[in-house]
Amino acid sequence: MSIPTTRKDDFDYYEANHDWAGNRELTDTHEIIQFHKNATVRIWYNEQNDCYGPHWHTAMEIILPLENYYDADVNNAFYHIQPDEILVIPMSEIHSLTAPENGKRFIFLFDMTMITKLKSFSGLQPLLLQPLYITRDAYPQAYDATHDTLMQIKDEYFRQNEFAELKIYSLLLNLFVKLGQNYLQKHDLFSNIGIPKQREYAKKFSNILNYIDTHYTEDLNLENVAALAGFSKFHFSRLFKQYTSLTFNEYLNHRRLKAAEELLAAPDLSITEIALRSGYASLSTFNRLFKQIKHCTPTEYRAKSGMGL
Repeated sequence: MSIPTTRKDDFDYYEANHDWAGNRELTDTHEIIQFHKNATVRIWYNEQNDCYGPHWHTAMEIILPLENYYDADVNNAFYHIQPDEILVIPMSEIHSLTAPENGKRFIFLFDMTMITKLKSFSGLQPLLLQPLYITRDAYPQAYDATHDTLMQIKDEYFRQNEFAELKIYSLLLNLFVKLGQNYLQKHDLFSNIGIPKQREYAKKFSNILNYIDTHYTEDLNLENVAALAGFSKFHFSRLFKQYTSLTFNEYLNHRRLKAAEELLAAPDLSITEIALRSGYASLSTFNRLFKQIKHCTPTEYRAKSGMGL
């Protein structure tokens, strides 16, 4: 069997990934990613033709076909991924995967827990809240760097050097920075205003996201955050949606639920206490929003994830 590789030596990716088939831990639609030896990165060289129905996991997934296409449906958005095209699937997004009869691809899975805690990461949230479909035509300024970085990450992973995981996350962070810069340059985030004003607004809304990231447990609302930013609530709402693709309340709930996911790992915390610590004054609101976005209740999420045991 001929296995494509970017390395000079003849590395057998297939033998390194013999456990792809039949090694999925799935409860209902929730998949628990099997990382090796307490690692937080998993990369598969995958040539199976298995298809996977709707499921989700807390890891970020990146798909890079090598030979033949690979289909993905992410929250009812369909992607027909051709060789060397790249699809980034955000954490906790419901998605299904359909493979052709014959094909080869790399599947990257990253535990983003530590990265998302970095203060400046909130500025990247507008980019990473939705699937990111990276092609040469759509991202001419960022495609080569993105593809090359993923190949470097793959090489570091399979070499299994002592500091491989540290190197992988340094490469991943650098990739996110480049994609974030490309996002701000490529998208006309604030139409009908000049370039200097666009830069001023981009910096201001990046600071606003940092503020939400720090104060999400408090009684934040549209009016007081808009006033803090120096906008009317109507002007702020429009600009916030342009910058993040979400409404203010949608974004705030996203941040609070991310905190709740982390707190659910603590066995001594009740669901009520987790709701309060995540910024929700009402347990019923917390339960309703959690199920709406995560597709299960907080109690079910804790049980399915093996948390609190």
